[in-house]
Amino acid sequence: MLLKGAVTLVVSPGGATIELPEAPAWLATAGAGDVLAGIAGALLAAGLSADAAGASAAWIHARAAEDASRGGPIAALDVATALPGAVAAVLAG
Repeated sequence: MLLKGAVTLVVSPGGATIELPEAPAWLATAGAGDVLAGIAGALLAAGLSADAAGASAAWIHARAAEDASRGGPIAALDVATALPGAVAAVLAG
């Protein structure tokens, strides 16, 4: 289960909990959860476990939102558009 709020929590059926750093408040916008669900679904399809997919998706979602916002309001499409750059930055180390 992924609980998105002021603090993002990912809890596995066994009870293990992953707490993620705070994400930008600008993610509280229509459609942002759909972008997050799409990322998580793609990671599940790639073979990650549910808890790893949820935590990874929430983390990259927040990074893309930071890149997209530049300190101001964003729309879900802004987050989705920033995803390739955020993923590339992670892969580059």
